Amino acid sequence: MSNKNKRLYNSIRFNSVLGNIIISFLFVIFIIVVFVVASSFFVQYAIENKFAEEYDRITTIAKMYEEGKDSKDIKRIIDASNTSFIVKDSKDKVIYQNGENTCSDERAVVKLENAENEFVVYKDTKAGYLYPKEDGTLGFKTNEFIKKLNELYNDEGIHFSLSHEEEHSLNLNTGEMEEEGVVVSYNANEGAMDAIEDIKIPIWVSTELEDGSHFIGKALLSVNMRDLLLILKIIIGVLGFLVLYIIVMAFVIGFSAVNRQRIKWLFYKDMVIDAYNWMWFVVYGNKIIRKGANSKNNYAVVSLEFKNYRNYCLCHSISDGDKLLSKINVEITNHLMSKEICAHATTSNFALLLKYDDVDKLKERLQDLMKALNDIVPNHEFTFHTGVALLNSIYFDTLSKNSNLNSNGSKTNSSKSNDSKIDKERQNQAAKVSKLARKNLNIENIYNNACAAKASLADTDGLNIRIFDQKLMDEQHWNDIVHEKQWDALEQEQFQVYYQPKYDPKTNELRGAEALIRWLSPEFGLVSPGRIIPIFEKNGFITEIDHYMIEHVAKDQKRWYDQGYKCVPVSVNVSRAHFIESDLAEQIRDIIDRAGCPHDLIEIELTESAFFDDKNALVETIKRLKSYGFSVSMDDFGAGYSSLNSLKDMPLDVLKLDADFFRGENAGKRGDIVVEEAIKLAKRLEMRTVAEGVEEKEQVDLLVKLDCDMIQGYYYAKPMPKNEYEQRMTLNK
Repeated sequence: MSNKNKRLYNSIRFNSVLGNIIISFLFVIFIIVVFVVASSFFVQYAIENKFAEEYDRITTIAKMYEEGKDSKDIKRIIDASNTSFIVKDSKDKVIYQNGENTCSDERAVVKLENAENEFVVYKDTKAGYLYPKEDGTLGFKTNEFIKKLNELYNDEGIHFSLSHEEEHSLNLNTGEMEEEGVVVSYNANEGAMDAIEDIKIPIWVSTELEDGSHFIGKALLSVNMRDLLLILKIIIGVLGFLVLYIIVMAFVIGFSAVNRQRIKWLFYKDMVIDAYNWMWFVVYGNKIIRKGANSKNNYAVVSLEFKNYRNYCLCHSISDGDKLLSKINVEITNHLMSKEICAHATTSNFALLLKYDDVDKLKERLQDLMKALNDIVPNHEFTFHTGVALLNSIYFDTLSKNSNLNSNGSKTNSSKSNDSKIDKERQNQAAKVSKLARKNLNIENIYNNACAAKASLADTDGLNIRIFDQKLMDEQHWNDIVHEKQWDALEQEQFQVYYQPKYDPKTNELRGAEALIRWLSPEFGLVSPGRIIPIFEKNGFITEIDHYMIEHVAKDQKRWYDQGYKCVPVSVNVSRAHFIESDLAEQIRDIIDRAGCPHDLIEIELTESAFFDDKNALVETIKRLKSYGFSVSMDDFGAGYSSLNSLKDMPLDVLKLDADFFRGENAGKRGDIVVEEAIKLAKRLEMRTVAEGVEEKEQVDLLVKLDCDMIQGYYYAKPMPKNEYEQRMTLNK
């Protein structure tokens, strides 16, 4: 799965519902925070104002006392103020008292948020709900306060309750009360709240007089019950809003979840056959194999291709072809067992994930499946190719083995104990790699192996199955190596030109040669063309090889020509991929001209398969090559389905008979007749003939009798390096 598709999948998987949940959660948190902050601000503001008012009142009385303590009139006014206070000297001895003295010795120094001065506060001994603490805060005994309220208003039909008894701290700096886990509630008769008066909470506040004594007055913080009721209503309103919002959001999220399922289905839906698509197979396939990686289950990843799809669409219609694919999908699905999946991967390919216990039984099961698929449409014979990649203990053992081999290439001449330690480290490393590989299994990679196995079936007919094995794995690894090293090999001229001579069977005289490529790799030694040319033809590098061979052959011919050797034409293969270029003849001419080689010493060799491409373009290229002085030959005549029309239309100079004419089933009397008639036909078309792959004396005698012009094969010589070929050449006399 590409990174782009992964991002798209994750956005569909999570964002549609999770986004709404996150937004709703953040909104609720925002409302709660705003409410708490506003409440804290309101409580802080109310407490500070009430405390400041009372402090100012106590301070005013203290000044009146200080100014008129000797005046009986002032003292009467103070006594009539209904304010309890005491005056203590510097030794903390009470020297004057007004009203009841309920001031305790517990005190604390507190400071309001918006005030610069500090205040000395004392607890009231009778109504000590509010009391000073050593940390400079005020403690509040909620349980005692609730009991007092119930005592005061029991007759009014009002009752307050507390979830559990606990003391709490009230911080005047922040206005917050620590009431975690405490719930205060009330119930009242209708109209009872009208009878409630303000509640006075006493606290004693000290102010210093000029003579050093302390005036300690009883401050009464007023709690307005209607204000409390308003706050309760606000809290209930906010909670009601939050509950309503949560209900609405639950509905929205539920709707989003349903919509998300629809979107997921569209994302996983194959629009052609209305079934699961490749993306679904990757997502759910990875979940299955990763979950079962450490279990005893063996899995097979299967690539099943309907080979006749395009032909069926041509004979019927694309719509009928799509309907047939849908039937195939239904038939495959009916053959699946629990925890097995199938999806439409590409045009006519289906991806399957199957469980199995025995490989032979798995093959039988797949054969039965393909036979059932073949019977979907009466009176039709279909071809299905199936590639299988097994995911079992052997697969993971191979991972461990490869890891062990790659961890260290060789052992040192250390002691046996050191060798044992190294081996143990390798085993541990291999185990870690295997464990990591199991955790990060990717079904796409395994499916690619299944496709590689299927591709090896090529154009075979019938119901075919190929299991991806070590041989195919080695082939893929080799393909990667060749692809990785091809450009370096070209630039470093690691590709070597080998020459295989062509002899006149009548005179045994050297009449020509064919240039063949070998890869002399510093790492792999001498690599034959059969191991690299098919890879180059698939990846397009073959055109670079064509230029390389033409250039090096032209340089060799030029050097031999200048040294006085009797040079003979050397044929160089040009791949069919090159003939899509309209200026191919000019490219070849320019390369040879740069080397300074005479044109008649180079023969351009085309494979028979090239004649099935654009015939007009091929004829035009051949004509231009001949006009530049090059001879042109057809290689492998008879290897495929040769067309006599090709011989009629193509102005060729040389016809090369394929080696299969002289070996295997084509040999014998019938083969001799075909060879004889092919040589006669070439002669009548004024073409020279070359028989390749000749290895026996009897074959040479026959070709002499049939008047074949040249023989190329092991009977005369194998392909050889240019220095050996040079020894077979003769100097001009």
